[in-house]
Amino acid sequence: MGSLEARILIAVAFLLLFGLLFVYSASFPLAERLYGDPFAFLVRQLLGAGLGLVLLILLWRIDYHVWARIDDLLLLGVFLATVLTLFPGLAHGQRWLRLGPVSFQPTEFGKLALVLYVSSSLVRRGERINSFKEGVAPYLVVFGAFGVVLALQPDFGMLVLYGALIAFLLWVGGVPLRPLLGTAAAVLPLGGLMLLAAPYRLGRLLAFLNPAAYRQTYGYQVYQSLMAIGAGGVWGRGIGASRAKLFYLPAAHNDFIFAVVAEETGLIGALILIGLLAWLVVLGFRTAARAPDRLGTLYALGSSFILGFQTLLNLGVVVGVVPVTGLTLPFVSYGGSSLAVTLALSGLLLGVARQTQHEPSLSLTQEVAG
Repeated sequence: MGSLEARILIAVAFLLLFGLLFVYSASFPLAERLYGDPFAFLVRQLLGAGLGLVLLILLWRIDYHVWARIDDLLLLGVFLATVLTLFPGLAHGQRWLRLGPVSFQPTEFGKLALVLYVSSSLVRRGERINSFKEGVAPYLVVFGAFGVVLALQPDFGMLVLYGALIAFLLWVGGVPLRPLLGTAAAVLPLGGLMLLAAPYRLGRLLAFLNPAAYRQTYGYQVYQSLMAIGAGGVWGRGIGASRAKLFYLPAAHNDFIFAVVAEETGLIGALILIGLLAWLVVLGFRTAARAPDRLGTLYALGSSFILGFQTLLNLGVVVGVVPVTGLTLPFVSYGGSSLAVTLALSGLLLGVARQTQHEPSLSLTQEVAG
């Protein structure tokens, strides 16, 4: 079926086209109402796709070892941009930074910056990561700094994603399990306090635990989402024929776009989409297993984890098995920043696959342990 590199490209191409089609399908009623132009959201998504493709090509064609030289600068830049979202004159909607007519979400780019920084620094530290001081503490500081800003935005879903990504990379990067578990045990109660401190977060949790009791309030989106998925049946109503997007389902073109996909294409279309996303993640892990060095392994593992974990969280929300997080579905949900970073992560996978030898160098276990 071709090289690993070619298969990743095929998966990305199909997912990108799939996403653009359904962003238009899910958004045109709202775009018509807000802007008088049914293509308004699609045009913005195409701009995000254009930026993402530029990033994909750069990360694909440039030797991935280059990023290890500037990973700390990239992370610092993203952090400072995230801090600027706290200033009303510069921010739009508390999470988007406004630069003239353009707005972008810095925390989306933080996912890529964290993959580059954590992976590169683990390689640089070598055997020193066996100590708490070198293997956990520096990353806990980074997570804490971002955590403060994310709590102020607020963006609890992205905070969970950042924490999971850092913990995963430290684990596969060889940091001993005991300090990781101890740190997690200390941090989790803080997450619980943040959850209880915001009434809307507590409401979402209560709605998750008892959807029927809150289906007109905090559980309304999930209830409408499940109605849309059920209405799609096996074959769906047909592309463009969703009723949920006619202002019954909030965020139909964004967080809950999978419900529109399932309603219009049915179980068959939903499974095809899930299959494409799963295929890309599997290809990412294969890339990690065949990477020529430890840095490439960690880059591929981090990129694959983000794509897979965020997909699971989004789908879990849409079908009501995870509390609402506000995270997008990679490639498919509306959001220029999200799409651009998703394509950039795909480019990083391609960059590692490009340098992968025909014969695997070391096993994944040996690479990570070494």
